[in-house]
Amino acid sequence: MSSLYKPFCVSDGPCKDAIWRRGSLQHPACHGVEANGFTPIHNMCEGKRRFAAAATGGRKITHPGKAILAGGIAGGIEICITFPTEYVKTQLQLDERANPPRYRGIGDCVKLTVQDHGLRGLYRGLSSLLYGSIPKSAIRFGTFEVLSNPMRDETGRLDNTRSLLCGLGAGIAEAVLVVCPMETLKVKLIHDQCSLRPRYRGFFHGVREIIRDQGVRGTYQGLTATVLKQGSNQAIRFYVMNLLRNWYKGDDPTREMHPLVTAIFGATAGAASVFGNTPLDVVKTRMQGLEAHRYKNTLDCAFQILKNEGPQAFYKGTVPRLGRVCLDVAIVFVLYEEVVKLLNKVWQTDCAL
Repeated sequence: MSSLYKPFCVSDGPCKDAIWRRGSLQHPACHGVEANGFTPIHNMCEGKRRFAAAATGGRKITHPGKAILAGGIAGGIEICITFPTEYVKTQLQLDERANPPRYRGIGDCVKLTVQDHGLRGLYRGLSSLLYGSIPKSAIRFGTFEVLSNPMRDETGRLDNTRSLLCGLGAGIAEAVLVVCPMETLKVKLIHDQCSLRPRYRGFFHGVREIIRDQGVRGTYQGLTATVLKQGSNQAIRFYVMNLLRNWYKGDDPTREMHPLVTAIFGATAGAASVFGNTPLDVVKTRMQGLEAHRYKNTLDCAFQILKNEGPQAFYKGTVPRLGRVCLDVAIVFVLYEEVVKLLNKVWQTDCAL
């Protein structure tokens, strides 16, 4: 038998699915044209090679169910680690120049909070974010995988432009379904703590009082700003993450990414999103605070901030947000990847990461 027509694939070793049929070697996934009674090697296992490339190379296709579960787990763990930085950022953004500023900076905010409320004060409003972070991350990664899977090539690679669009879609979905009501409750609970006579005794009491006074609509204050913020957030993060991943892997889609590399890329993506959309975050926070009734709409809020406090006010809380977001995105991406790998061992699907 000629060495050009052997019953195995050069790239994969013996082709266990190959079968002899009427004097010719065929593979269920192959549709090559027979020559001299045999199927040539380069056609014989083309389907299998493509499947192997998608299964072992690049950013592999992830089952949406795994993405939702892994995203939820990663989001819950992450928020418990990083919430104090979110608390400080929110307090600084609510501390308007129009009134005598209460805080002189990050350290002063932490000092006064601990002094007045103890260490637990830095976790005021955590419950609203914890209850929301799990479904938020689940929806984010689930939506991204649903949108991106059909757009990937045969090796599982996603180009940068499409990653931007998929990230935008994921951000809008999480903004409407989870982030807007979650953020509104968080901001109101944190803002209430600054009052001389706080009204809310806890998360559930606060939710009940807010809905009783303002209806469900009260939990959707600043929806426009939130959609703009979250949409741009995830568009930037997934774009930068995908850009760095593609650069790192280069022409070798099988190159593995160490969790430390994933963390560094995630932190970089988080930093890019902070500098890219902190002004939207400031407007969103003001629209969701207890003084939101002062603004006619999102545009009016931005105009009043610019008029009364100057353009620098749009970057209030940038430093604490930078620390929180870089840590947040790094942790979430690492946890997400590792949890999906774990799920692949116990949950068998047609898609693998």
